[in-house]
Amino acid sequence: MIKAVNRLTAARHRHDAARARTGTRAWQVKRRERTRQLIELGGLIAKAGLVTLTDDNRAVIFGLLLESAGRLRGENGDSYLKIWKRRGQREFNTESSPEDWRPNERSA
Repeated sequence: MIKAVNRLTAARHRHDAARARTGTRAWQVKRRERTRQLIELGGLIAKAGLVTLTDDNRAVIFGLLLESAGRLRGENGDSYLKIWKRRGQREFNTESSPEDWRPNERSA
């Protein structure tokens, strides 16, 4: 009898743990989506080679992002957006590594 109770308790704990990992409450789903988005954006920063080029200096990386945002808000924001979008799409298509990419050798 005690073994059966212990097995049922263990099964309930496994079920509760699995449910906690795959919860479908709205706030859990939103949190997972945001976490995935942040991980993907971090991957783009790494893929661009910024982590290596800046020696993993977060202030420099943040400064670069702020500079880019400022340019997008500026007078020529649309043209920067078009240039950067083309460059990004080209890199996604070639799937080159950051070490292979030389900014001075590629045109916008």
